[in-house]
Amino acid sequence: MKLLLTSGGVTNPSIRDALVRLLGKPIADCHALVIPTAQWGHPRCGPASVRGLVAAESGFAHFTGLGWASLGVLELTALPTIGEQRWEPWVRQADVLLADGGDATYLSHWMRESGLAGLLPSMPDQVWVGVSAGSMVMTPRIGDYFVEWPDAPDDRTLGVVDFSIFPHLDAFPTNTLAHAERWAAGLGVPAYVIDEQTAITVVDGSVEVVSEGRWTKLG
Repeated sequence: MKLLLTSGGVTNPSIRDALVRLLGKPIADCHALVIPTAQWGHPRCGPASVRGLVAAESGFAHFTGLGWASLGVLELTALPTIGEQRWEPWVRQADVLLADGGDATYLSHWMRESGLAGLLPSMPDQVWVGVSAGSMVMTPRIGDYFVEWPDAPDDRTLGVVDFSIFPHLDAFPTNTLAHAERWAAGLGVPAYVIDEQTAITVVDGSVEVVSEGRWTKLG
């Protein structure tokens, strides 16, 4: 699967161009499924924020509101109750999966429990666009700093890529470069620190940073 790992979505022309290259066709011709699951694992998310996401309200203009040909919802917590033979065709027919933020350990848990994590390697031409936790879930670890789900056994996530991500650089008082350096010290893997104007593409193991903002690599 082709990855576009962002902090705040498709926030500038450079990231948008990267997305179109990954898709291989205009956004308006692409069918998307949005995954809100990570939101349920984070104490600051809930029904109102999920509604805004799936309704492509103004706060999600850089993500669900990009002008997709169609936008459906894939709620991972429901998938184990309906059977893979029903939901797998939905995923395979989509051009892109949009994974929203929240708690990455909760999202990782349900990607495994639902079977989606096991399916992704068989879809090399599809695109995964992550925002915040939706990007971090693809990394090996997120650090205790970002774990908000009380039932998380540890900070490990899927490990699809071999680096970690510190999102929202300078977007919050607790997300400074100094905080990121302390966070990265105990991870044992390289880490990218990215702001809202930065994304990371990963295609066949090749990593590229796309940015109109601020970022750095640690480790």
